[in-house]
Amino acid sequence: MNFNGIISLLFACIEFLLLFNLLVFIKKSRFSNVALTMIALLASYQLMEFIICQFNLTASFYPYLVFVIISFLPPLNLLLVFTLIDFKHKLITYLIFLPAFFFSIYYLFVIPEFEVVKCTVLYASYHYPQGDLYGVFYYLPILISLILLGKFIRKEKDKKKKNAANLLFWGAIFISLPVIVGFALMFSGNYSIISAIESIMCKFAFVYAIILSFVCLYNSPFNDERNYFKYLFNNKQ
Repeated sequence: MNFNGIISLLFACIEFLLLFNLLVFIKKSRFSNVALTMIALLASYQLMEFIICQFNLTASFYPYLVFVIISFLPPLNLLLVFTLIDFKHKLITYLIFLPAFFFSIYYLFVIPEFEVVKCTVLYASYHYPQGDLYGVFYYLPILISLILLGKFIRKEKDKKKKNAANLLFWGAIFISLPVIVGFALMFSGNYSIISAIESIMCKFAFVYAIILSFVCLYNSPFNDERNYFKYLFNNKQ
């Protein structure tokens, strides 16, 4: 029996459940909308990876689609941080998405260069063009997010916002661990993790999806789900 991609399916199912839970139980805001979009993209990526590995979809279009999905995660996370810290600069907010749009369009013209190199139970490896340049623009928003959150945590007085920032900060540190390990191994001549870094990071990001869910519920006026229908009833009066 082929179990390739089965962990991706497991994570996808849980992330879709988290998404459904949030859609039902939280009050919509700019912060929650960005968080919901991120969880939806993470779940879609995991489901797509499962389908690719389970059904041996080797056509170049499928890994291209996977990279389009994950390209928007770092700028969305930076937008989430902007929202939390009340950073309001529309031009910069739009500019942070330019690299994701650029690579989505550029890669559209070089789709044949995409390749599914390897599938395992836990992760998949891909070959794609301009990997180094893509990596710079992929990790840069994550680094900026960490810097902004670190500064915000030191200065913020509001306990609720500070707690949310702490969770996001340590969540971002956690999903960055594969990158740190991957580059350390790469300098010693081992490229095994680097070749699958996006897939492994998205597995680590499963924890980040849980953190996003918790932060959204924590900041919801009915973070105790038992009060949800009471909240709805009172709002209709």
